[in-house]
Amino acid sequence: MGNINTNTNKDHIDVAVVGAGILGLAHAFAAVKRGLRVVVFERSSTPIGASIRNFGMGLVTGQPPGVMLGLAKQSRALWLHLAQRANFSAREAGTLLFARTAAEHAVLEEFMIVRARQHGYDASLLEGTQLETLYGGRFRHHRSALHGTQDLQLYSREAVPALVCYLQSQGVQFHFNTLVREARDGHLSTTAGEFRAERTIVCSGHDYQTLFADKLGEMNLKVCRLQMLRAAPQERLPLTHAVLTGLSCTHYGAFSDLPSAAGVHAEIEAKAPALNRHGIHLLVSPTPYQELIIGDSHYYGVDAPPFNNEEIDQLMIGLAEDTLGVKLNVLERWQGVYGSKGPGPFSATPIDDRTTVVLMHTGIGMSVGLALGERVIGALLDGARLPDPAVDKN
Repeated sequence: MGNINTNTNKDHIDVAVVGAGILGLAHAFAAVKRGLRVVVFERSSTPIGASIRNFGMGLVTGQPPGVMLGLAKQSRALWLHLAQRANFSAREAGTLLFARTAAEHAVLEEFMIVRARQHGYDASLLEGTQLETLYGGRFRHHRSALHGTQDLQLYSREAVPALVCYLQSQGVQFHFNTLVREARDGHLSTTAGEFRAERTIVCSGHDYQTLFADKLGEMNLKVCRLQMLRAAPQERLPLTHAVLTGLSCTHYGAFSDLPSAAGVHAEIEAKAPALNRHGIHLLVSPTPYQELIIGDSHYYGVDAPPFNNEEIDQLMIGLAEDTLGVKLNVLERWQGVYGSKGPGPFSATPIDDRTTVVLMHTGIGMSVGLALGERVIGALLDGARLPDPAVDKN
């Protein structure tokens, strides 16, 4: 791609992107800022997939050391750059991960001693007076709190459309309501006609059937289905941090491989096995409108069943009310769906000399996607190796 055609013909496409979720938009941004002519194809009328349905977290603190932590830090800088230019909210208060038990506190202590300094996590452990004075004492019923100061809050249902508008202003052309039926060797067959591009990047999320079903089938990919809520506190709660609990110590790679995390897992299994059975860990992300996005559960399979389980919602509401010390009114319930259980947290797979498929296999596309798009486009332009989580170190 180093000899990219600089033809200014309006019909010429340097980079065609299939999919307008955060990963597709990341590649479009990385390409257009290099002066390339970019066209994005999206089958729906607006992005409605995993990127809209999530918490809107740019989570740095939870990423495991190595390539994922590096991608999250790079993505954070890109989000702040874009928030100023595209006029959407990117709140920098960070996260508070509350330890409720001795086992959860032990994980936070081990993280600070063993991992934080060694790998450059920007975090602090709040105890005693620091915890008791937090939010006027609202959280004093917890044992300690890890404050991750690099984490961002992004209101997805506003940030993603704002990013589309910004990219349009930079010259990116969007074809919404357009299904790409085939993409091979620079040729795209779509419901809006035939197109040719120097390079095609396919970011098709958890759709493993429409394009390259044979190649993706070899990867034995799965889908993760989540239950999510939007709620309003019944009393004033001016929350500016995102909130997690020690349950997340068994979920996020920054903590889950620490020896002390096994104690948390055993404690959950002994006291609340339904949480493990449904893959529940609490994450509360405040919106710019004094509401709370609450989740989530995890179901892995070939498809996402459409039926919500009320037990799961009640467990999450109870966890949130206990953690925040406030009663909640539920405003919305929905299902999140994302691609999962791949060969690693992401993959960048060449199909032919002009076509590459880039997929997330975990639910952290908002946290790492912008940097992944930057690295993939950079590699293609330079003729370099594509990013690979199995071999990349940072």
